[in-house]
Amino acid sequence: MAAQSDENKRSPLKAWVRALERTAPIAGQPSLTLPLLIGQLAERFADAPALSGPDATLSYRGLAQALNRYARWGLARGLKSGDVVCLFMENCPHYLAIWLGLSQIGVTVALLNTNLTGQALSHSINTVKPRLLISGARLVAAVSTVRGELAAPLECWVSGGEAEALPLDTAIASLSGEPPPASLYQAPTLSERALCIYTSGTTGLPKAANVSHYRLMQWSHWFAGLMDVTPSDRMYNCLPMYHSVGGVVATGATLVGGGAVVLRERFSASGFWQDVAAERCTLFQYIGELCRYLLGSPPQPHEAQHRLRLACGNGLRADVWVPFQQRFRIPQILEYYAATEGNFSLYNCEGRPGAIGRIPPFLAHRLPVALVRFDVATGLPARDANGRCQRCGVDETGEAIGQILGSKGATHFEGYTDAAASGQKVLRDVFSPQDAWYRTGDLMRQDARGFFYFVDRVGETFRWKGENVATTEVAAVIGACHGVTDVAVYGVAVPRADGRAGMAALVVSADFRLEQLRAVLAAQLPAYARPVFLRILPALELTGTFKLRKQQLAEEGYDPTQVRDPLYLDDPARAAYVPLDAALYATLASGKLRL
Repeated sequence: MAAQSDENKRSPLKAWVRALERTAPIAGQPSLTLPLLIGQLAERFADAPALSGPDATLSYRGLAQALNRYARWGLARGLKSGDVVCLFMENCPHYLAIWLGLSQIGVTVALLNTNLTGQALSHSINTVKPRLLISGARLVAAVSTVRGELAAPLECWVSGGEAEALPLDTAIASLSGEPPPASLYQAPTLSERALCIYTSGTTGLPKAANVSHYRLMQWSHWFAGLMDVTPSDRMYNCLPMYHSVGGVVATGATLVGGGAVVLRERFSASGFWQDVAAERCTLFQYIGELCRYLLGSPPQPHEAQHRLRLACGNGLRADVWVPFQQRFRIPQILEYYAATEGNFSLYNCEGRPGAIGRIPPFLAHRLPVALVRFDVATGLPARDANGRCQRCGVDETGEAIGQILGSKGATHFEGYTDAAASGQKVLRDVFSPQDAWYRTGDLMRQDARGFFYFVDRVGETFRWKGENVATTEVAAVIGACHGVTDVAVYGVAVPRADGRAGMAALVVSADFRLEQLRAVLAAQLPAYARPVFLRILPALELTGTFKLRKQQLAEEGYDPTQVRDPLYLDDPARAAYVPLDAALYATLASGKLRL
């Protein structure tokens, strides 16, 4: 009977129904925001754990009281509806309490990436024009170094640790944990902005995406339904809370279901399974790279002693999915596709390895999604003679777009704080006059059963020898080669050649062999898709959300006088990768060497 019950809970149809049932009441209660809901949950779950970190735990009642204290503090500082506060803190229970409390009184909280420094940090602050900033004690120095670059003087409060000036912990200690009087502030409705969440900045400076109270409620309840969260669940969350996945989906979905969130500041492959087992976690929020790191780690006794029933996340590659699920005995994997600023999501409730999800037929009319043919040369969707976009056929690669229906609701595009950046994401007159669609910037294909598969980012797909090359497909082949432990693939310009040639940055082990790699590439990839250049480096730098900094690698290029790592060129005459030294580079730069 227990086995039948588990299978019933994993039914794809039931998952969709639960998600719909949990989200259906949201629009009918426009004044019920997530902070207010936490107050209601506190009455129900009282002293049950809500957020647990290594140094502090907040019960549901404690979380409600904490957010009320931050709300009262904000009002005492003169904050009002429409003001912006930047939050620059590491993962901890009070991180969530701070933005919940401030958003309760109508303040927008901008969640700053804790990895940022210098220009990227000052830009992120300036772009939202904040009234003040709240920083973790260890991050104060980073703020201090950019004060001269800020558009206006900024009051900085410090949370956690000892601070010489403006200690937030001291300021809230004497405040009441009861909700502030409604007469003191204008309570926000679902349509108003609650957060600004930044893009990763892998290409250019970060952009701040607008996130409404409606989306916070929608994300939280939708995922609670898909995962079937109950009060007995414990979510392991080691993803950054400044991002929508770690800061809203993992936390919000668990809390609205009455469960507990186990917070960690960062991911540790060596300590992961022992921690998950010790904390009795039943849920795990992943990003695909974390799963790959775990799969590549040595066996540990605790990896088979956990209580996980479900892992939820995105970016789990097809070649990692099955061995990860089998080795670590994960009963269910819920892969999905979404973007913080996007107006649609895809969900793989069926657990189909490699697929990022689909939209079931009974929801297609509510969530119109299409793949349109893409012109790599122009960087835009292709148009026919009538100026209309062209839908892709089965298994044909194209850019994914979602129709914008109305000025609110699930398909509304809330955009960025930068109006120009928002305009660039909207495609008009797509299939009919005046229609509007959100551009994901992601290339996908869709099979005959309706499942979508991620192919590449629009900016990362490049054209070489008259053919389109998808970096993810090349990386998958290289990553499977013996001795390769990590890889990034990107396109680079070549003198007197059209398009961009492929280049791969590799992290390798001691038993890696160039000739073995080339043999595999020759056997599995067409000539135009094989990397022309190789760079061997000790490690690949990641963003805070575990994305490769490929734009930086592409900009550094393959000039041996500038790049100190070993470089190699695929020499067509010798059918081998040869060292790319200054002399060979000069020959290539002069156009005398034809690739």
